[in-house]
Amino acid sequence: MQLDSDAVIWSRPEAERAGRPLLVLLHGLGSHEGDLFALSPYLPTEFTIAAVRAPLPEPPGFAWFPRHETLPLEERVESAAAGADAFAAWLRGASAEASSVGVLGFSQGAMVSLLTMRRHPGLVDFAVALSGGAFPRPEPADAALASQRPPVFFGYGLDDMIVPQRMFEYTAGWLAESTDATVRAYPGLAHSISEDELGDIVAFLRARL
Repeated sequence: MQLDSDAVIWSRPEAERAGRPLLVLLHGLGSHEGDLFALSPYLPTEFTIAAVRAPLPEPPGFAWFPRHETLPLEERVESAAAGADAFAAWLRGASAEASSVGVLGFSQGAMVSLLTMRRHPGLVDFAVALSGGAFPRPEPADAALASQRPPVFFGYGLDDMIVPQRMFEYTAGWLAESTDATVRAYPGLAHSISEDELGDIVAFLRARL
């Protein structure tokens, strides 16, 4: 499994990326690289922004791991871990000249963002995880991540009917133990990103500069 480098959308040409902070956007299930890239005009301009395409076809878009809600948790996590490892392999090359590296993921993209931090500690300096969560399974590098405590913004809607609220609650607790977490739960927000949440994301990103 690997990412399609030709499908990545960049906010600036290659010649202008070295020495700048990199922010990579990871879309959700059935979506595509252009979805979250629509947020780029609202994000701090100091970042080079890259929006990647998940590796698995999931019409009408793509997925980081298969849509198999009936699969045992262990199989679902293994599939998600493969997606995270594929992303990490791409990121190692893409971030070589960046001054810092952050990821911003929505739904499945948020799950893969957190798994990437857990499986490859030190590769990502900070993360924004939206409307997704952490799987309740230990990862071999969890102790290393907890010793580093990278900054993480975690936002979700209290009216989200796609991801179970119990996953959000578990994730908030796990992040508090393992990272420098900023957790925001938004009343009235479904499986989406609100204007209030976007403002909190921008403030978090500016603090990383």
